[in-house]
Amino acid sequence: MWRRLVRLFAAALVCIASVAQAAPVWVVELEGAISPASADYFIRTLGRAGDESVELVVMRLDTPGGLDKSMRDMVKAILASTVPVATYVAPKGSRAASAGTYLMYASHIAAMAPATNIGSSTPVSIGGGGSPFPSPMPTPGPAPESEAPEEGGEDDAEASPPHEPADAMGRKVVNDAAAYLRSLAELRGRNVEWAEDTVRSGANLAASEALERGVIDLVADDLAALLDAVDGRSVTIAGVERTLDTADAQVATIEPDWRYELLGIITDPNVAYILLMVGIYALILEFYNPGIGVGAVTGVICLLLGAFALQMLPINYAGLALIAVGVAMLAVEAFTPSFGIVGTGGVIAFVIGSIILMDTDLPGYKVSYPIIAAFAAVSVGIVVFSLGAALRMRRARVATGIESMVGARAQVMEDFTASGRVRAFGEVWNARGEGGFHQGDDVEISAVDGVIVQVKRTGPAGEAR
Repeated sequence: MWRRLVRLFAAALVCIASVAQAAPVWVVELEGAISPASADYFIRTLGRAGDESVELVVMRLDTPGGLDKSMRDMVKAILASTVPVATYVAPKGSRAASAGTYLMYASHIAAMAPATNIGSSTPVSIGGGGSPFPSPMPTPGPAPESEAPEEGGEDDAEASPPHEPADAMGRKVVNDAAAYLRSLAELRGRNVEWAEDTVRSGANLAASEALERGVIDLVADDLAALLDAVDGRSVTIAGVERTLDTADAQVATIEPDWRYELLGIITDPNVAYILLMVGIYALILEFYNPGIGVGAVTGVICLLLGAFALQMLPINYAGLALIAVGVAMLAVEAFTPSFGIVGTGGVIAFVIGSIILMDTDLPGYKVSYPIIAAFAAVSVGIVVFSLGAALRMRRARVATGIESMVGARAQVMEDFTASGRVRAFGEVWNARGEGGFHQGDDVEISAVDGVIVQVKRTGPAGEAR
């Protein structure tokens, strides 16, 4: 009896130990630009992994770069994580460029598949090529030989290195990025010199070269090879050494949820811009012609979604202010026509604000010019409509008051020679006229004197309007 109980107890202990050792490995796949949506998806997944005691989170990465703010949020989450993070550049042919390099350096384990590359981490926003407007001052050409400083002189010593931007703002951005990547390299014990080089000169390495130069920890053909390679490896989590046990771990790929899909759609700059414009124009339409509230409801929903997306994107607040001013001027033109003066200024402010709205030179984070042109055309249409309505109102006949009665038709109610009665506007009026008038004749009102109308003959009653 006792032996059987001991055996059952031992079997239970073995089962509990096996369950305790079977901590899973989660795989998060990030493909494409690092965006607010991907950052939110990764950070939430990392938080869940900590709550569920996951052994390792593998971020399978293939990115050309992305937004600096989103990348820094992900780096902070990795550094504060209670779960080890392995960034794995895969499958073959993938890359960890620009922002991806920072994620690799921040991770506890950095791995790459063969035929992948890493680097090109120079901040692209310092290029200055994003502005559609010409520079106000021409770029100075090379100095004449008579004015050129001598080699080794003071001017030459203070000149910027050829791979650094010449302007002060560009140098500040590059120095900040270089220091940030250097600090990550020192924290993880990786190549500090190359970290500096990839920021300042855009250096790039293939997987095998990155391994030789200490930029990454290992090269693995696939996920299974990666888990075998890191099994038994020690990593530091919150100052405590931890040994990974991934040999027989269950692998679970975390699928993106509806929140990721929604953020991925609305944080597209073009979609965010369209939501913002549709919301504004829907509210203008609702105020211009109040109805059952469809315009107001649509406008509020679109505005809230657009505002939520814009606060996650790198926007230029001067551009946003110009858009707001332009739309306000268009609304003023629609409600109180100024014969196009205010509306034209509104269109100009709207177009300039739309062009400079996004404060980045990344190709994927610019509002498309055709979309801007489409909404500018709508704005011009509002100005033209308002101007046309104002001109029509100016040329239209007076519709109320005594002035509106002049020229109107009336019908003689009884025969009279100098004065009598006529019916006009559904009422009976005293009338005076020259000549004789017969009952049923159609007459025209030529003047109004108090309650008496002056009439004149226009034709027989059969032609009455």
